This record gives sequence, structure tokens and C-alpha cells, in this order.
Amino acid sequence: MGCNTHIHSMSASPAVFDIEGMTCAACAARLERVLQKADGVEGASVSFALERADVVLANPVLISPVLEAIEDAGFSGTLRKSGDPVAERAEKTALEQRRAVQERHDILMLVASALLSAPLALPMLLWPFGIDAHLQPLWQLALAAPVQIIIGHRFLKGAVAAVRSGGANMDVLVTLGTWAAFLFSCWMILEHGEHAHGHLYFESAAVVITFVLLGKVLETRAKRGTAHALKALHGLRPQTARRLVEGREETVPVEALVTGDIIALRAGERIPVDGVVLSGLSDVDEAMVTGESRPVPKRAGDPVIGGTINGTGGLSVQATALGEDAVLARILRAVERAEAEKPAVQKLVDRISAVFVPAVLVIAVLTFAAWFWMSGSVETALVPAVAVLVIACPCALGLATPAAIVAGVGAAARSGILIRNPDVLERAHTIRVVIFDKTGTLSEGRPHLATVAGLTPLPEEAMVLAADVARQSDHPLSRAIAAGSPLRNVATDVETVPGEGIVGVVAGKRVGLGNADLMARLGATPDLQDLERLAATGATPVMVAIDGAFAGILALEDTMRPESREAVALLKASGLQTMLLSGDTAIAAQHAGAYLGIDRSVGGVKPSGKAREIEAQRKAYGAVAMVGDGINDAPALASADIGIAIGTGTDVAIEASDIALMRPDPRLVAKALDLATRTRHTIQQNLAWAFVYNLVGLPLAAMGLLSPVIAGAAMAMSSVSVMANALRLSRTRL
Repeated sequence: MGCNTHIHSMSASPAVFDIEGMTCAACAARLERVLQKADGVEGASVSFALERADVVLANPVLISPVLEAIEDAGFSGTLRKSGDPVAERAEKTALEQRRAVQERHDILMLVASALLSAPLALPMLLWPFGIDAHLQPLWQLALAAPVQIIIGHRFLKGAVAAVRSGGANMDVLVTLGTWAAFLFSCWMILEHGEHAHGHLYFESAAVVITFVLLGKVLETRAKRGTAHALKALHGLRPQTARRLVEGREETVPVEALVTGDIIALRAGERIPVDGVVLSGLSDVDEAMVTGESRPVPKRAGDPVIGGTINGTGGLSVQATALGEDAVLARILRAVERAEAEKPAVQKLVDRISAVFVPAVLVIAVLTFAAWFWMSGSVETALVPAVAVLVIACPCALGLATPAAIVAGVGAAARSGILIRNPDVLERAHTIRVVIFDKTGTLSEGRPHLATVAGLTPLPEEAMVLAADVARQSDHPLSRAIAAGSPLRNVATDVETVPGEGIVGVVAGKRVGLGNADLMARLGATPDLQDLERLAATGATPVMVAIDGAFAGILALEDTMRPESREAVALLKASGLQTMLLSGDTAIAAQHAGAYLGIDRSVGGVKPSGKAREIEAQRKAYGAVAMVGDGINDAPALASADIGIAIGTGTDVAIEASDIALMRPDPRLVAKALDLATRTRHTIQQNLAWAFVYNLVGLPLAAMGLLSPVIAGAAMAMSSVSVMANALRLSRTRL
């Protein structure tokens, strides 16, 4: 394990460790405390459900002290190597193989434990029918000893490690309970020999170990099911690509590709990289990445996403993003981060779990003392004390939140909804207002130059200059203007003014394109009659100034997405207020809002104004969700209670958001909020089950109304029930 890897950044560095050997939430809480005290560690968060530790390391620091701390706590850890795709795949494969071997070993131990425990448990089941089938004491010892000593050794080992590191976990509870029952039964045989019949609890110890193992096996399989979508995403990218070099094809590893390489794709092949189509016609199946159920037509100039599947036509694709910059890699990072981060409710549960096991030990001691005081019999006092220890395992409590988060985030990812922040799951139900940007969000984001009757046309020379400046911007309005004229000159000294427009120098002239605010900044006075004539049509005006003089107005129209009206209707049907905030004129915004059925529309809003409007809506109605796609929307997305970036959005907008929609379908807004709310309900159901189970089970066990065997079965089924409830959420289709 002694890896001497250094972290060489000039600031704190995050590192991820895969952890093996945790058996319950108390294990995760204990390991988290141990790691936080380790040399060179500035922060640590451990997830029992994901079996990983996210550690923030100081610079410079050796990895080995962290690994040693993990080992000293009784677990094994493996550092994930980032930045090397080949090494990452090898590590993941090795880890999955180790976990598969461990799962097969657990199943084998479970079968052996069940076979050895059955003859001990069967007489107990037959006793109510008047059938005495109890085995002789020595036969009971012979069957119970392998279960307790060999199969149950894992619990003893975990308990010793927990105590050594100053904590307690499920292993401590199971070990104390089963060894107490086993050793007491051995003592009774030494004292009474064959006459110990009727005073032995070998079956309790053996059956409890069997049930705990059963719970762990079922739990492992359930956790594996919740992570299925993430694993499927990991496996999407092909290992090789066919690169075109001087007209011939060569097969190379994907890792050998560089930006600008040209890839040849045949029908039915999986696309290896993000890129843009250079030639060819085809349909691409993007369902696994964006959730889009229908194939998407692709032709020259269209973007493609690595991991998606080419349809029936051949394509030539130029690579534009590789490795960590690719869409698929960003999705994986965001999903893993969302699943690893702990929302507020999980942090509370972790604190409860940290004190729960010690509290149970105290309750067990008090239970034993009370029963011994009342009965004067060690045997009578032992049974309820063992039942208390067994039933109080905090597994269900620790799994309640992370299991639901993994399931909810996974279900969202399969539907093209990227939940980047798990706190969204706790805030979604509070949303009262959903505010939309217009261009690129509710509209297609592909405006085109329009002809408006009576509007003074822009002179041809001014149109050419405007197009040359517009080419320096990636804004949808700029692209539409640039498409209207051939390239004449390359603009220089280009400045983008957020919320106003763009200014640049072309052929020695200073050219500005934008709204009235930009015209005022440049000292140009627009034609008010043309503005009024244009506003009545709902088209978007872009004014042009040359060397400080107003040159004319361009009219641009943007088609609304066909799904936008339904998206608004879905939100209103859920009782939410809807609002449109746009940089377009007030009349253009109201024209679009009326068409879509939006409750309130406000135009002429600058980026800073959007943030102020969000605060006003928050005060008036409650929590606000903001939906946008552009750089201008980033401040608003960050200031909203929930920021939602739509699929065609910029990296800045996506990074500023809590939820990213991987395809440009505004209907996903309502579905995302609904799934987040359902995930929260699942968390509440899981926590309610876990708390009620312990609140009811502990007193019953302390009062002697539950045998250790029944307590063990109930404990196992509690964890399985929590995981099953989460899996129900993971099968959600949006």
C-alpha cells in the first residue's frame, strides 16, 4: 500500500480514495474523523454508499500517510489516479474485480453460514408445534463454532480495528452480541454438559451472523444497481478511433488523438470524441448522453458528442474536445461530485450515527443490568441485551440519504438531466417561481435576419462592416448577422459589452452593434420611428453605429422551440409562477410571453438587472429557479435558489448552474424539479423507516419482546428495504 505519490500543486489538492471494508455508516463517520486528523489533510468526506473518501490534501504532501491512516482504521484504500485515462481504466477494472471477488466470497460464506445455521434454527421453528428436534449440545457447538469463529471473523476484525481507532460501528455491535451468546452457551456446556439443553443460544449467534451477511450481500447488490447508470456512462467511450492522415485511415488509441484530428466514422460506430462534422449525412443516437429518445440529424457544421452512436451514414468528424474537456467527462465529474457531496440532512445523519453506536452500547449494558437485577439470572439478562446490540445496527440510517441521492442523480443522468449539486434535492420543493431567459432557452437560439415592412434598410456597406464585427462573437444574434454578408475584413480591438452588444474596429472605422444602451455609450441616436415600427412585430432590433453615428437597425427573428409552450404549461400545472426576463425590448418580450402563456414578461433587462429581479420575485413569492443558457445568464443562475442551464448553453452558464439540461428541451425543467422533489421524498421515507425501526425495535428488544434471531432478521431487512426504496427511484423514466 505504501505509495509515495506527491501532490505538487501550489494550493490544496483534492484526491479520491476508493475504500474497501466499511460495513455501516458508523464506519464512514469514524474513517472521516480519522482522515481529518491525518497529517497533511485539510478536509475529508467519506461516503458509505459510494465506498469512497474525498480528501483535500495540503501541498506538498505524501499520499502514504493518508493510506496508512485508512489502514490503521481497519480499511483498505486505493488512490484514484486522475489525468491518465489508461491508468484510471486499469484502476477501475482492478477495483471492480476485487469487489466482485469479495462479493462472491461473501455469497459463499452466506451459503455456508445458512447451511450450518439451519439445523440450529429449525428446532426453534418446530418447537411451537410440540416437536422437540433440538440437537445435543456438542452437536450445536460443532455447527455454531465455524459460523462464529471463521465466518464471523470479519466482524471481529472490524470491531477490533474500530475500538483501536477510538470508535464503534456495526461490527462492534454484532461481535459483542454474537460472542456473548456463543461464549455463554459454551460456559453452560462446561457447567452442565448434556443437561445444558434448553439453555443454549448457539442458534441466536449463528442465525444473527447469517442474517447480517444476507443483509450485506443484498445491500452490495442494491448499491451496485444504483451506480449502474454511472458505470454505463464510464463505458461509453470507445478505446480506439480511425484517424485520417493524408487520405488514409489509421487505427489509434483514443488517448493518442489531439484537437484538430479528423476521425472517420462508419455506420453504427460509437463516436470516440467530441467534434464537429466536416462532411457526410447521418443520424446520431444521443440517448445515453442527453436522454434524447430520437436520433438527431447531423450534417456538416453540426456538433457531435463522444460516446454517442452514429446512425446509417458515414461521417468525417474533426476533434474539438478530448479527455477531461469532453462532454462525457464533464457529465461524469458532475455526477460523481453530486453523489459524493453531502447535503445538509446527510451531515446531520452522520453526526447522529457517530454517537448512535456508543449510545446503544450504554443501552445494552443498562438492559443487562436491569434484567439481571430483576431476575438474578445471567441467562435471562443476556438475551434482551444481545437483541439490543443486534437490532440497533445503524446501516439503514447511514444508507437512507446517499442511496436515494445515487438513485435520483443516476435516474436524472439517464434522462439528460445533470444534477451538479445535491442540495438541489432539498431545495426543489421550495421553488415558487421559475424565471426563463428567452434567446436560446425558450427559443431555438438561431435567429435570422428578417424583412419588416416600412423599416429603413441598412446600407450595404454598413451591413458588411456589421457582419465583420459580428463574426468575432459567438452570440446567436451575432452569428445571424454574420451569416448575412460575406467576410471582407477582420475586426480588431473587439470588445463585448455584457447586456449591450459588441464593438470593434473594421477598415479603420469603429463599429458597434447592440441595443439602445450601447448606442448611448457610443453617442449615437437611433431612429425612434423605426424602433417603434419594429417593436410592434415582436422582432429583436440590433442597432448599428459607425464612428459614433447611428447607421440603421437590423431586425432579427428567433423561432420559439416547439416544446416551450408545453414546458410552461407543465410548470403552471404544478402551481408554479412563470416569468420571462430578456435583454430584448419590452414589447418583444411581452410578445413572446403572451405566445408561450407565461405569467409575466419583462424586457430590456441587463445581466445585473436579472439578479435584482430574482431577488424581487423571491421576496414576493418565495424561492426562485432561473433557467438560462448564455454568459449573460451566469450571474442570474448563480444568484437564484436553483440555477438551471439548458443544453446548448455555454460552459460558463453550466458551471454557474445547479442543474444542467443536456439537451435543449425546456420541458426538462419541470421534470428536473419533479425528480428532485421525488428524491427528497425518498430520502424522507428512508429516514422515517430507519428512525421508526430503531425507535420501535430498541424498546421492544430491551423489554425482552424480541429474540436476537428476530432482531438480526429485522436489522438486515431494514437495510434492504431502504435500498429497495431507493432502487425504485432509480428506475424512474422521465
